[in-house]
Amino acid sequence: MSARVQEDAAGRLDLAFEDVGEQRLKNIARPVRVFRVSIAEMAAARRPLPLPDKPSLAVLPFQNLSRDPEQEYFVDGVVEEIITAISRLPWLFVIARNSSFAYKGKSPDLRQVGRELGVRYVLEGSLRKAGNRVRITGQLIDTTVGAHIWADRFDGALDDIFELQDQVASNVVGAIEPKLRQSEVERAVRKRTASLTAYDLYLRALGRLHKNTEEDIGEAVALLKRALALDPSYAPPAALIAWCRVFQRVQQWGRVSDADVAEAVALARRALEAGKDDPDTLWMGGAAISALAGDMATAEGAVERALLLNPNSAYAWMARGWVSYYQNRPGPALDACERAMRLSPLDPLGYLFTALLAFAHTIAGRYEEALAWVDRSLREQPRHRATVNLQVILYALLGRTDDARRSLGRLQEIVYGLTIANYREFLAPQLAPEILALYVEALRKAGLPEE
Repeated sequence: MSARVQEDAAGRLDLAFEDVGEQRLKNIARPVRVFRVSIAEMAAARRPLPLPDKPSLAVLPFQNLSRDPEQEYFVDGVVEEIITAISRLPWLFVIARNSSFAYKGKSPDLRQVGRELGVRYVLEGSLRKAGNRVRITGQLIDTTVGAHIWADRFDGALDDIFELQDQVASNVVGAIEPKLRQSEVERAVRKRTASLTAYDLYLRALGRLHKNTEEDIGEAVALLKRALALDPSYAPPAALIAWCRVFQRVQQWGRVSDADVAEAVALARRALEAGKDDPDTLWMGGAAISALAGDMATAEGAVERALLLNPNSAYAWMARGWVSYYQNRPGPALDACERAMRLSPLDPLGYLFTALLAFAHTIAGRYEEALAWVDRSLREQPRHRATVNLQVILYALLGRTDDARRSLGRLQEIVYGLTIANYREFLAPQLAPEILALYVEALRKAGLPEE
């Protein structure tokens, strides 16, 4: 398999790839980079996960029964809100949205889903939106025996969508734990906007974000700005803009100016103030402030509160891991990342988890182990700038000079005009000085120019 095919397939297909280097192939004049599909790793990734020591649940994507396929984003957004409400109950173990949505468009055997995600219960359902009316149906399955635990239908006007979401969440958790009071779910929901149009724009932006492409992230920012224009106090869109800017800046997606970064940091700070009780707002805002402004105290406080409100948030655990890494604390970074991976074992953004593991092992001085995680992360997302950068650094630290120079050439194809000077400027706000010094010296050994 060629490098171009591998890059196109990575993150879209449920495959793992092994880089076997440049090879000469029949009828092709020059050597090409070749990747082998790693069957062993695919099998390992599908081994059954053990059940947690508390009730465990995955909410699968609901079927869109509306005649309009454009309503797909709305259905997915409603399900995400249900997951968020249920996740905030600390006595439940809830799989993250991105892993449960790995089954979107499929008709999986629910017992197999339970084994692959390591959960006892699975919620599946459907949503129909027609005019101003919404109907949500759901059924809860015990995957260990294949038995139906609960099923119900919820009808209402579009204006009642938040109440319908809460009713589904309350009935699901009530079926798992009959003693649960309705008030527990009511306390768990986020502060909602009064503008249904702003909410609709936010759901559209979430749908774009999960596609994780340059075009979609840019469109998400535009949608979120429209939502904020309608409701400036709506915290989740403000935090999500800041999180999108982190992706754009790291990947060099579009032209993100200094003014854009400053605006993102200001929006993140505003979101943290307005969204103190919303875990998604807190981890997104905290992660953005750490990556874009280097304010680790604010970031750490926001992420810790997010985890207090929602201990099932895989991305909040990931954010805690990155903040710990920035502060040269490899132990807490590794622990947080392992929690994130268990909560979202099939996450299409899993390359961020494996990259974090690589970085944490690097600052712990375990360079060979770090390189193994780099290789895995790059099989999932070959053009992730930070991970390719770390590959160069690790090769240099291990004395593999030729490999470091080859990897540097690849990095320079991704990051145009990279120098020691602008590398320092880019990372100085977030990285502990001793980490930055280690990386700069390694990049010098690999041959990165000073200016």
